[in-house]
Amino acid sequence: MEELAALIDALVYTRSRNEKLRLIAEYLKATPDPDRGWALAALTDGLDFPAVKSSTVRTMLMERIDPVLWALSRDFVGDTAETASLLWPTPETHPDPPTVSEAIDALTLMTRRSVQSDLPKLLDRLDPSGRYALLKLATGAMRVGVSTRLAKTAFAQAFGVGVEDVEEYWYGLAPPFAELFAWGAGGAPPPDTANLPTFRPFMLAHPLEDTVVDLADYVAEWKWDGIRVQLVHAGGETRVYSRSGDDISAAFPEMLASLDFPAVLDGELLVRGSHQGGEAGGAASFNALQQRLGRKTVSKAMLRDFPAFVRLYDVLLLDGEDLRPLPWSARRNQLEALIARLPDSHFDLSAVIEADHFDHLAVIRAGARDEAIEGLMLKRRDSPYIAGRRTGLWYKWKRDPLLIDCVLMYAQRGSGKRSSFYSDYTFGCWDGDPDAGAELLPVGKAYSRFTDEEMKKIDRHVRTHTVNRFGPVRETDRSLVFEVAFDSVHESKRHKSGLAMRFPRIHRIRWEKPAHEADRIEALRALVKD
Repeated sequence: MEELAALIDALVYTRSRNEKLRLIAEYLKATPDPDRGWALAALTDGLDFPAVKSSTVRTMLMERIDPVLWALSRDFVGDTAETASLLWPTPETHPDPPTVSEAIDALTLMTRRSVQSDLPKLLDRLDPSGRYALLKLATGAMRVGVSTRLAKTAFAQAFGVGVEDVEEYWYGLAPPFAELFAWGAGGAPPPDTANLPTFRPFMLAHPLEDTVVDLADYVAEWKWDGIRVQLVHAGGETRVYSRSGDDISAAFPEMLASLDFPAVLDGELLVRGSHQGGEAGGAASFNALQQRLGRKTVSKAMLRDFPAFVRLYDVLLLDGEDLRPLPWSARRNQLEALIARLPDSHFDLSAVIEADHFDHLAVIRAGARDEAIEGLMLKRRDSPYIAGRRTGLWYKWKRDPLLIDCVLMYAQRGSGKRSSFYSDYTFGCWDGDPDAGAELLPVGKAYSRFTDEEMKKIDRHVRTHTVNRFGPVRETDRSLVFEVAFDSVHESKRHKSGLAMRFPRIHRIRWEKPAHEADRIEALRALVKD
């Protein structure tokens, strides 16, 4: 546990992406199984201990120290785990600290009744750094600037394997990832996930910007305004995954019975309607889909009023064959053939747009008025399906009005009736590739126009993801994405990014979108009008 505590301390005080990679890789190489597997799961939010909550920690502390001291300290520090680790009464003796595996076993056995007596026993065996690491691990709130992608990259770097291979096996394995380490570190055969309904990383697109493509080499499809999903059927089970690999099957149970043969399908999840302006039988707006998102159970009325379906983009695997190495044109032929095997109540095909040349396509894009359309996708006809973004293969070409995905950086309390909520937000775009250590630069500021329920949810996010304070302003970790609408953008010497938005407003909250997939400065700069 001491080694994990040292790693977490180092990660907290390190901003360099390369240094974070080095620290994690060195830890993974030096630490035995299963401790390193549990640590990897903790860093990627892959652990859950229902008996241990932040409220549990607060209760324990207020039984041991002055509640006023606790409240003042917690407000000043801004983090429950850090405050508790520093204020915890020091025992007279220091028994040997537990290993990570011992701590995991103990936390797993804790119940809501036993946690108040069992958790203090663990804390008494640790110094402040160890207590901090344990509480972060136990509450699932690590937040040390390590994304899942960065942790996978560190694993690949540590053992000299491909990060694409790590991602391929990752979602089919459970902590402490014994098979993954046996393969990566021990040279064992790759984990067998073929018969498991596991997520495969998506292929992503670059913003089109000023690029003009030849339609002899590229094909155009609409970019639908739903949520990108992957449907997987393997081993007799079907799962629905979001773009970040989260299993969202419970929110869309009607899709599970609709795919009954081995396949991995890529598409856009939408709801039918006519709801909020959607064409009857077609796709309704994102606002209609939002009624279904984030639900653990779905009522019959919700299934009736907002029926889900998937508009298919691609097929990755089919009947045991991996189609990803094939060119897009071959996969498209396979997709068009298999659509007859799927119920038309739950699936349709994203149509290819016929255009004579690029300028013709621009006219078609400008004339699109369906509110379920977000823009265009341009895909090379010979492109294989490759995880992540590869230059020159896929482009996204968003339509007007001007929309861009930004990452929340700072929050400040509002005024009036919302003065107790963090409702004024500063957001930024990446100054380059975030996976290569790019900096996030502020590009705008806006206050929210959300419902009270949404406001409370964002306020909770700000308070629990605070990494620094500057007077009334809180800096948050880089994890929440806003889709920001604005009228125009112009150059500005007052801002570090060199850009300023005109009338920015938060269009919607992208809870499902990973922060590293937010837009880059160059996408915003391309919108500057001469």
